Amino acid sequence: MPNPTKPTPPEPAAGQGGRPVLGILAGGGPLPGQVAEAAREAGREVFILGFEGFAEPDIIAAYPHAYARLGAAGTILAQLRARNVSDLVLIGPVRRPSLLALRPDAEGARILARIGRAAFLGDDGFLAAIVRVLGEEGFRVLGAHEIARDTLAGPGCLTRAPPDAAANADIARGVAVLHALGRVDVGQACVVQQGIVLALEAIEGTDAMLARAATLARPGPGGVLVKLVKPGQDRRADLPTLGPRTITAAHDAGLRGIAFEANGTILLDRPTMIDAANRAGLFLLGIDPTDKDWTP
Repeated sequence: MPNPTKPTPPEPAAGQGGRPVLGILAGGGPLPGQVAEAAREAGREVFILGFEGFAEPDIIAAYPHAYARLGAAGTILAQLRARNVSDLVLIGPVRRPSLLALRPDAEGARILARIGRAAFLGDDGFLAAIVRVLGEEGFRVLGAHEIARDTLAGPGCLTRAPPDAAANADIARGVAVLHALGRVDVGQACVVQQGIVLALEAIEGTDAMLARAATLARPGPGGVLVKLVKPGQDRRADLPTLGPRTITAAHDAGLRGIAFEANGTILLDRPTMIDAANRAGLFLLGIDPTDKDWTP
């Protein structure tokens, strides 16, 4: 395993000849690699800056890369500029530490002062502030879906089993709940069963929420997972993401299906997800949460 504190030496091809490079600020999961591969296939050079303790070495090892801790903004900016990075993508889950645990370097402290403590209180407020600061530092921040364009799913049911009337009513309830939570910048997902909200997503993430929902299920028809973009969310960072593990966790929780925001949700390995959902008898439904069918 590579030493996460020691950057890999620059590769001669990265950014040579003054060509701009796509930088990827990488958290966990497979998405950083998928975005990097899509960029390469489009003829772009890439450089991945992996966050220590979050980025997965096996995912980013195939690309020019380095590691830095979250609070080391000076190191991060220096690495990006040394590699001739012009465009940036922020992708992959990162569990944000407290201010005390962040241990910012001098540059990080300067950036935190520009962001302000109020933005640090909410996930998307903080991410939007980071995007703004990166823009002020001369980078253009892109959404992962602007590079890996086939990751977003459109509207409609992707599976053989569609939702019935009861499931549709639970979806509508979930949409109303998430719109209310999103206005205070809390969570992107909830589980609703027979009109009862079993679980709300907070800092623990969707998989942990589903595990908790499994212990709270009522007798009778199973519930639904609803996952949406927050109202006003900057779509260049932290779009809702679902993957094969979500299907397994939803099935284990006794759910009947998953509703997600169409054209606003990243699906990891869509064919595998659809196959797993069909085998489990779950529905996968892309919805427009502003449509009258889902708005109380």
